Amino acid sequence: MSMDLLEELTLARGVSGYEGEVRQILLRELKQTASKIVTDRMGSIFGEKEGTAPSPRILLAGHMDEVGFMVKEITKNGYLRFATLGGWWEQVLLAQRVSVVTENRTFTGVIGSKPPHILTAEERKKVYPLREMFVDVGAKSDEQVKEWGIRVGDPIIPVCPFEILPDGDTILAKALDNRIGCYMALEILKELGKVDHPNTVIAGATVQEEVGLRGAATSPHAVEPDIAFVLDVGIAEDGPGSEGSGKSRLGGGPLVTFLDATMIPHLRLRDRVMEVAEDLKIPIQMETMTGGGTDAGKIHLFRRGVPSLVVGVAARYIHSHVSMVSKDDVRQTVRLLVEVIRRLDQQEMEGLVRYTEGG
Repeated sequence: MSMDLLEELTLARGVSGYEGEVRQILLRELKQTASKIVTDRMGSIFGEKEGTAPSPRILLAGHMDEVGFMVKEITKNGYLRFATLGGWWEQVLLAQRVSVVTENRTFTGVIGSKPPHILTAEERKKVYPLREMFVDVGAKSDEQVKEWGIRVGDPIIPVCPFEILPDGDTILAKALDNRIGCYMALEILKELGKVDHPNTVIAGATVQEEVGLRGAATSPHAVEPDIAFVLDVGIAEDGPGSEGSGKSRLGGGPLVTFLDATMIPHLRLRDRVMEVAEDLKIPIQMETMTGGGTDAGKIHLFRRGVPSLVVGVAARYIHSHVSMVSKDDVRQTVRLLVEVIRRLDQQEMEGLVRYTEGG
């Protein structure tokens, strides 16, 4: 697997609604492996590759957007007030670097607040409220900010370099939620180009997942899937104080979601993936999450229903400036789904959705 491609994807600036840089990378890569490019009118993009049969149509969907911010106000003294795009915990924001992206230039800034030295004792005990934070780009006035070309509505992107840590397996970067899903979709499509598969695969990514699964609501109308695999990250629970039996961890293998707030997975499809994993001797981690969801929450409700499953990797520190995943988990997830798709023909598809013979 090319880590150069993953690095490029994570460094691309693509908060919700501003995914253009990520889309261009996907377009370039999909043109090399797909016979047809499909988009919706929101900006989601997919490459279609027909195997030895036109159906079933199997969707592999990551999402392009990362959590970030938008300029919502420029103060008289030249500071930028911001709105969040996606879910943030205030405690991870202060003193972090960001990029403010304008039409013609990018500005480096830092998320600031009232200095702790002048907070009251009671204020220091609390999580500092996001509404009082701002981005400091070094401007002296609102006029200077406007002269530089910064406007209300400009996106603000977290800053973090890409790095493989000394164990050779742990990837550290921003936006692994969910550039890792984009990356796996591309890698699976490349691997399927080397083998026969009795179906048509549509691989790519949606937009605006972090702000309400919005691209997932529109993209099925463009790609018309019969089956969907949503490729995303889950929560690693292997840090001090949270590790325990059955908790997902980096290096523990692909992560299959058995429950989240938006979907109970298609049980027959889930069990089929588990069977293939057992055949390949790939360890599987199981996630149940009562809060939060993925694009599968919208996709599985398309028309008469789309059998769907969320398959991905455990990640640390998501929805912050930095996150971590295991390279081996990514490799095993790609290997698993390639083999699942190689076995998934029209007859098996019909068996998954037949409800007139019991079971």
